[in-house]
Amino acid sequence: MRSAKQRIAKKYRISGRVQGVGFRYFAERAAGRLGLGGYVRNCSDGTVEVYAVGEASRLEVFKVQLMEGPRSAQVMSVDESEEAVNEHYGNFMIEGGW
Repeated sequence: MRSAKQRIAKKYRISGRVQGVGFRYFAERAAGRLGLGGYVRNCSDGTVEVYAVGEASRLEVFKVQLMEGPRSAQVMSVDESEEAVNEHYGNFMIEGGW
């Protein structure tokens, strides 16, 4: 059973050296530890897109982790936007195969 705390959704667009460095796997592990739902995927412009659903406090921790990224990444910026909660994403997953 879910806690009574309100779940919100955010989308993050991460730019820098974030593809080919394990960023999607890093995000998946971090989201799993925080109990977030959503997805991470590479975008054709070289950025990584993350959609995450969870409690506001956990999303703040997640954003800090995304700003750091895995050891081999070089994050230049993390743009954040409020999104509608999509209950389809109960778990966090990697989308796309490239």
